[in-house]
Amino acid sequence: MRIHQVSIFVDDQEKALRFYTDVLGFVKRYDVPMGEDRWVTVVSAEAPDGAELVLEPDRHPVVNAYKSGLAKDGIPAVSFAVDDVQAEYYRLSKLGVLFTQQPLDMGPSTTAVLDDTCGNLVQLAHIK
Repeated sequence: MRIHQVSIFVDDQEKALRFYTDVLGFVKRYDVPMGEDRWVTVVSAEAPDGAELVLEPDRHPVVNAYKSGLAKDGIPAVSFAVDDVQAEYYRLSKLGVLFTQQPLDMGPSTTAVLDDTCGNLVQLAHIK
């Protein structure tokens, strides 16, 4: 069994697609019209055949309470592995990305948390 897809709820699919590709560096896998919305997925440029992140519209009635609750409590909706948290922090900060947690050495891991501009916090993590 493998992870195939995981969803993150976004307030604007086009804005999310730009952020996740142009800023974070993911690659668009699918962008299929589905009525009012689209089926939009991105994958890691380092693992294009790996798990897909679905940029899911957040219009379901319970989603906004879920998203705002996580953000209010500082809980990331998703975590991405990086080789060097500090380097990604510098790179993304130069691009104007807002971090809610600067790189933090936590013993076996280093993490940082950013705002994806679409209503979510995203953790960057390196496990030592």
